[in-house]
Amino acid sequence: MAAAVTSCGARHQGATPHPGPDAQGGPDTAGPTPADRAGATAEAPDERSLPGNPDWEITDAGAPGAVEGFADRVSVLPGEPFGLHVSTPAAAFTVSAYRMGWYGGARARLVWRREHVPGGRQAAPHVDRATRTVLTGWQRTLTVETAGWPEGAYLLRLDAEDGTGRSYVPLTVRSASTAGRTVVMSAPATWQAYNEWGGYSLYNGPTGGLATRSLQVVFDRPYDYDHGAGLFLVYEAPLVALAERLGLPLAYTTGIDVAREPGLLHGAAAVLSLGHDEYWSPEQRANVTAARDAGTNLAILGANCCFRRVRFEPTDLGPDRTVVCYKDAWAQDPGRQSGAPATTDFRTGPGADPESSMLGVIYDGYPVDAPYVVTSPGHWAFEGTGVAAGASFPHLVGVEYDRVDTAFPTPRPIEVIAHSPVVCEGRHSHSDTAYYTVPSGAGVFATGTMRWVETLDAHGPGGGKADHGIDSRAGDVVRKVTENVLRTFAAGPAGRSHPARDNLADVYGTA
Repeated sequence: MAAAVTSCGARHQGATPHPGPDAQGGPDTAGPTPADRAGATAEAPDERSLPGNPDWEITDAGAPGAVEGFADRVSVLPGEPFGLHVSTPAAAFTVSAYRMGWYGGARARLVWRREHVPGGRQAAPHVDRATRTVLTGWQRTLTVETAGWPEGAYLLRLDAEDGTGRSYVPLTVRSASTAGRTVVMSAPATWQAYNEWGGYSLYNGPTGGLATRSLQVVFDRPYDYDHGAGLFLVYEAPLVALAERLGLPLAYTTGIDVAREPGLLHGAAAVLSLGHDEYWSPEQRANVTAARDAGTNLAILGANCCFRRVRFEPTDLGPDRTVVCYKDAWAQDPGRQSGAPATTDFRTGPGADPESSMLGVIYDGYPVDAPYVVTSPGHWAFEGTGVAAGASFPHLVGVEYDRVDTAFPTPRPIEVIAHSPVVCEGRHSHSDTAYYTVPSGAGVFATGTMRWVETLDAHGPGGGKADHGIDSRAGDVVRKVTENVLRTFAAGPAGRSHPARDNLADVYGTA
């Protein structure tokens, strides 16, 4: 998150790690269980029709530190192994791999399970003095083979077998090819930026402010949000469920993979940026922009996207395990001193490159809580919603928002279809849902509010018990608009059938 406009508010090299006994891919510590064989066949065409497992969800995490861990890969291809690094005082634990999706509403399917894995308490973390990076040095506890695991977003659930606690470890089983498919692009770099496990994030340190924050953070530690799930459950899981329910051809990847593989998005129908996707490397941005310019549609289903410029570096566990972002201390970054781009906001110097040239919209402020106001009910994205001009949906705009601002590079033609008044720390502005098209035929849709994906799960009355107070009326509209966008974008370059009709003169008085 970023607070008005130049800083961010929170939402809510040291010792070398020592590989464990199976770090070279040796035998596991326990034999297979029946669930081990559940993922033993290749992905079937009817994956989404398989029965789910409603018991995947953690409702009581138990005692702090009862069981927690991390994977030594952010993503793997199907069949690639990865290591789990787990700390628990329990004598043993169970690890269960759940593929997240729809599954008749169950939201997850058990693909693999290993029981009676010997436990052990790992060493306390330490902090690198130079960068204030939390380092664990934990040994590998278990090597997990993923043969037969379908591509998708996964949560590995760790359960201490003495019943004292449980937690998650997120993992993406990524797609080797995205051609012809809608790409769900997870944002683990942003999850890690906000991760305060061990007392430090890219925002806060022991003083609770920027002065003691980390200058770089690593994936070699558990997540503290949502029982170890990072920001996945809030900002991504509802969209994954909807996209899977629609039966669209999907591919799964992460922003880190997109940065690493320039050709990964070749031929993709669409790329989805979800919820809160703030931290991008220049390579990721260049590769997404190139895909757009080759005809791949882009949907930004959130706000504050591509705001921070980062660099990925290795740790002893592998490549791209470190997220470097010095922010306003960019001149102190040794990488910058060696010629790398400054790890600060994309819109600021040196090397300013405002994100609006890719997104159409640009981040405008934090915090807000405002109604979402429809201004172009006849737009194709609103088909089937029944909305009229001026229709208003309380609390849907927040906590961060984007707008069209021609003071920054803005692709044209661009069409604002929702123009919602907001007041951010006394400053009057607007949150915009916008759609633009480019000569390749690609369409780019941006919601302008960070609460978009969360609202997909709004089914009841609004008020104090609802998430942000958002009600099912807003949920119905967001679900239908998202479905319209996903179906249209999955069909090919959207600008060919749905060219944007520039209306900035009417909305902002801008020629």
